[in-house]
Amino acid sequence: MDKLIIRGGQRLSGKVKVSGSKNAAVAVLPAVVLSQDKLTLHNLPDITDVHTMVSILEDLGVPIRRRGANSIEFRPSMLRGYTPPYDLVKKMRASYYLMGSLLARYGRAEVPIPGGCDLGPRPIDQHLKGFAAMGANIEIERGLISLSANRLRGAHIYLDVVSVGATVNLMLAAVMAEGKTVLENVAKEPEIVDLANFLNAMGASIKGAGTDVIRITGVSELGGAEHVVIPDRIEAGTFMLAAAITGGDVVIDEVIPKHLEAVLAKLREVGVDVEVEPERIRVRGMGELEPVDLKTFPYPGFPTDLQPLMMVLLTAARGTSVITENVFDGRFRHVDELKRMGARIKVEGRTAIIEGGEPLSGAPVTATDLRAGAALMLAGLAAQGETVLSDVEHIYRGYDHLEEKLAGLGGLIRRERRDHYRARSRKPV
Repeated sequence: MDKLIIRGGQRLSGKVKVSGSKNAAVAVLPAVVLSQDKLTLHNLPDITDVHTMVSILEDLGVPIRRRGANSIEFRPSMLRGYTPPYDLVKKMRASYYLMGSLLARYGRAEVPIPGGCDLGPRPIDQHLKGFAAMGANIEIERGLISLSANRLRGAHIYLDVVSVGATVNLMLAAVMAEGKTVLENVAKEPEIVDLANFLNAMGASIKGAGTDVIRITGVSELGGAEHVVIPDRIEAGTFMLAAAITGGDVVIDEVIPKHLEAVLAKLREVGVDVEVEPERIRVRGMGELEPVDLKTFPYPGFPTDLQPLMMVLLTAARGTSVITENVFDGRFRHVDELKRMGARIKVEGRTAIIEGGEPLSGAPVTATDLRAGAALMLAGLAAQGETVLSDVEHIYRGYDHLEEKLAGLGGLIRRERRDHYRARSRKPV
C-alpha cells in the first residue's frame, strides 16, 4: 500500500477548485444503461470509484469515448449481459445501483452483493422491498442478487428508513415502469436532485426530487442527454475544515453554499470566520476555538461524511465537545488512530466525547475508510512533527487528487509509493 508523509504546522492559504461530486457521479453513471442514445457526462471526478463504475459499464458492453480529463461520452446500444463482474463490484458499494437500471432496461439483473467502506451494517432490504412492490421477483443465493420482471409496474412505496441508496435504486427502476410510482420518506440529498435532473434530461418524468416525496411517471424509452455533475459538497467541506484546522485562510471555488448550510453554521459556532458568496466560500481559522455538541443526520443535517474531519477540529477546541453519530454505526473507527496522535476521545455507543485543547503529535496511522483517511490527513497537517498515513487507497476512492490540492495550499504532504517504500526499507546484503 502507498503511504502519505505529512509534516504538520503549516497554515493553509490560497484558492482551491472543487471537483465533481463522487456521490452524484456514482448515481448518474448507472443511469447510462437506460438509454440507447449518446450520453455525455461532464465534471466527473478523477477517483477510483468513478473509474470502477466506468470499467463495469465497459464490461457490460457500453462503448465510451473520453472527451477531456473529466468528460466521457457513452453510446449504450445493446449490452452484452446483465451481470456486472464481481471483481469490480466488490470494490464499491454504489455498484448496487445497477440493480435498478438493469432491471428497468432488460427486466433482469444479477448483481453480486457489493463492497466499499466498512461502516457497519447497511442492509439493502428497502431496495428489495421497492423492487418487489414494482413486480420484480427476487432471489438471493451465494452472494448474488437475482432480479427479474416481465414488466415493472408503478407502485406506492414508503421507505421505512431514509436511504440514499434505496432512493437512487428505486428512481432508476421506476423511470421506465408502467404507470406512476410514488416514493415516500426518501432522501433529500443534492445528489438525488442531480440524478433526477439527468434522468429528466433523458426524457424521464420525475417531480419532487429534493423533498421527501418523489413522483415518477414511467416512460417507454429514454433518449440522449448531456449533463454536468454538481460540485462535491463533501470535498468542499473538507477544504473548509482543512483551513479551520490549520488556522489558515482558504477560498473554495465552484461550490454550492446551499448544500453546506449545516457545516457553515457549525463552523461559525466553533468560532471560525466564514464568508459566503454565490459560488465561493472563504474560511479563516482565527483565534481560540469553542467546543460544541454535534449530531449527524441525513441531509439537510450535518453530514456523516464530515463527522470524522469535524472531530479533528474539535480536538483543538479548549473544553469538552460531544459528537453523536446518527447515520452509520461504524463511523468512529478513526478514533483509535486519532488517539495515537494524542487526541483525548472517549466513545460510548453512538457518542464520542472529545476533550480538546491539547495539540496533536505526528504518528504512524492507518486510514480505516475513505472519510477517516481524509480526517487523518488533516490531523497530520495540524499535528506537531511527521505523520505517516497508510492504506491511503481508501482516500482515492472518493477524493480527486486531494494531497496535490492540499499541497497547492501550502500543506507539506507527499505520496510515497509502495515500490519506493520497499526499496528504502530493504536491508543491505
